[in-house]
Amino acid sequence: MVEGLPLVVDVVLVAQIRPGLEHDDGNGPELTREFTEATRAEPGNKWFDWSRSLDDPNEYVLVEAFDDDAAEAHVKSDHFQAATAAGGPMHSALAATPKIISRQIDGDDWDAMGELQID
Repeated sequence: MVEGLPLVVDVVLVAQIRPGLEHDDGNGPELTREFTEATRAEPGNKWFDWSRSLDDPNEYVLVEAFDDDAAEAHVKSDHFQAATAAGGPMHSALAATPKIISRQIDGDDWDAMGELQID
């Protein structure tokens, strides 16, 4: 770990939802709104952002980051447990088990892209 930089847990999740579910403005299905707001309010949450695939309207990508210990608290939270339990809103909406990449990284925010600089 780089001295002075906090450790961040960064997660990228790809989820296929069942066809026919109501979509909102592209920030994730409406059914995740309360869960998203609750997660963004958690201590140690850096970001929690949904994007919809341009190729598949039923595929969503979630990019989330937490301070080191906050990720564990997130998955133990009441709203996470309720949303992901069998019969819960997110569990019921999924067409398949989500794919995930989860890594611990040094830093506390996004870095500027080195390959493309806008002055």
